[in-house]
Amino acid sequence: MKFYKSMKKIAVATVAAGTLVLSATGAVPSQAAAAQSAAAPVDAHTKAYETLMSFYKPALNGQFPNFHGFTIGSTTHESVIKAIGEAESPAKDSDGFDVYHAEMGHPGYAISYKLGKIKEMRYFGTNVERQTNLGGISVKMLVQHWGTPYESVLIKSGKTVQKKITYVRGKYQLEFIFDGTSGTGLNHINLVNKSIK
Repeated sequence: MKFYKSMKKIAVATVAAGTLVLSATGAVPSQAAAAQSAAAPVDAHTKAYETLMSFYKPALNGQFPNFHGFTIGSTTHESVIKAIGEAESPAKDSDGFDVYHAEMGHPGYAISYKLGKIKEMRYFGTNVERQTNLGGISVKMLVQHWGTPYESVLIKSGKTVQKKITYVRGKYQLEFIFDGTSGTGLNHINLVNKSIK
């Protein structure tokens, strides 16, 4: 009887040790790793959705979310420089944009001015983990959560083709610029005064 009990203990110990060795070498995935990989796409989609929805209300006031309260038509060039400094790539002419590059998890922006006040703002998102930001936003997601756009047009410049999806928000409009025609690959978001009748 004692012999069988000790053999049983040895067998259980051997199986447990073998599982630990296989797990350590990566042959048997741990439950934590499996849960992480299963949750990753959901988290990316959720974060992209949160990014999209963060633009909805601020646009009514001519603003981007979490961007110092800069407002189309009223915030001056001097106020922007005082708040965030000189642009890394300043505008080259009166129709150009001051470009603030994305870095260290901070999104990139571009701002153009008319008569010293903000005329247009562009949001380029983050470069790192782009799928949790602009890269995860699609035309399908837009239509699902914001309804049918006011306008959907193709923009062609040489061989480059982009799709522009526009939503009117009060006196302003948000323009979602997608690379290509597939409705994925969101390049940037524009905020401008309403021009659609």
